[in-house]
Amino acid sequence: MDDRSSVERRAMRKVSWRLMPFLILCYLIAYIDRTNIGFASLTMNADIGLSSAAFGLGGSLFFVAYVLFEVPSNLAQQRFGARRWIARIMVSWGLVGLAMAFTAGPFSFYLLRFLLGTAEAGFFPGAVLFIAQWFPRAHRASMVAFFMIAIPLSNVLGSPLAALLLSLNGAAGLAGWQWLFIVEAIPAIGLGLIALLVLSDGPDRAGWLSVDERDWLIGRLAAERQDPSERHGSIVTMLKTRQVWFLTLIYCGSSATSNALSLWQPQIIKSFGLSIWEAALLNMIPFGVAALFMLYWGRRADRNGERFWATALPLLLTAASLIATLLTGSLAFTMVLLTLALVGNYAIKGPFWALAAEILPAGAAAAGLAAINALAHLGTAGAIAAVGNIHEMTGSYPMALIPLGLMTLLGALITISLSRVSHINPG
Repeated sequence: MDDRSSVERRAMRKVSWRLMPFLILCYLIAYIDRTNIGFASLTMNADIGLSSAAFGLGGSLFFVAYVLFEVPSNLAQQRFGARRWIARIMVSWGLVGLAMAFTAGPFSFYLLRFLLGTAEAGFFPGAVLFIAQWFPRAHRASMVAFFMIAIPLSNVLGSPLAALLLSLNGAAGLAGWQWLFIVEAIPAIGLGLIALLVLSDGPDRAGWLSVDERDWLIGRLAAERQDPSERHGSIVTMLKTRQVWFLTLIYCGSSATSNALSLWQPQIIKSFGLSIWEAALLNMIPFGVAALFMLYWGRRADRNGERFWATALPLLLTAASLIATLLTGSLAFTMVLLTLALVGNYAIKGPFWALAAEILPAGAAAAGLAAINALAHLGTAGAIAAVGNIHEMTGSYPMALIPLGLMTLLGALITISLSRVSHINPG
């Protein structure tokens, strides 16, 4: 028993240090490239004639493309291997990110955001699937939380970087927002090429593990796939089962909130009369606090093995905080509420995706994880467009955040209902 525990510790330490820092860095760059229009909009919208509604529509088109191409991308990863496919995704989105610097008006903005969504589609569910193929069940929630810390960190690091790049306005005849897109796209291309050297398609090909470490890991993962509680089936069968739709509805509000606030929060903060640098520095705070709590919550979920309540309670916090922004016009209280909203929103990431990986039939995990993320992004696309339209109609950001609060509340209520049963039967 002690020997097996020693092998497990050594194997998990090696796998974690080999794969996770690189995956986190890739997702960090992906999210910066996805959300940098939030800061670019502070000057770009006026330069190219984007209204709040047009900006919201362009932001939503990223997710329309994401939905269309996410499942095919994850299935392609199964065919071609994570190493080559993740490299392809990163180089593609880097090239489109560079093209964003040449946005000239609403229609080119719409087109390039759609193409960026097409290029990036499949990276997140592919990475979650990759983690599930390398880490046994007892380690997944903390590893997914560790991986997803890239989302709030992208805003912590990206906010001051964006302010710095916007200050280059006029250098070499380019606007600051053009420098923002160019500089932040280049790392994706380089990391895509490095992925070919760093990533391995499975433990059986990991020459950097010792024989006993590799045998233990392959055996543990194989045993979990053969667990009688796992159910196998095709993606068509999956889409006919209730658990896929339950999980989609749970995640919909969280996905919409994290993406909408990444795009709109800089504008919300700047609307209090702040400068770009002041908005950038304040924008870091909610995401920084959320990143720290996210790691704690993921480890907690792995220690006690709890998934449902570890998802429901943070969702309730997010919903209450977003709705409560209606009650204040103070910058200080708004910052507190935005911080609490993001703390809850990011805390669920680890336990939720661990829950999803455990519920889904092993034979359909690749398509199932992508399907949940893709279907949830339908709500994300609609919510981001709604934020823009509601703000344009009312002039109120708190009013525009209400749909996010309601979607998150619905997810919390569904999770609480599911927590009453220990098994989700297929429909």
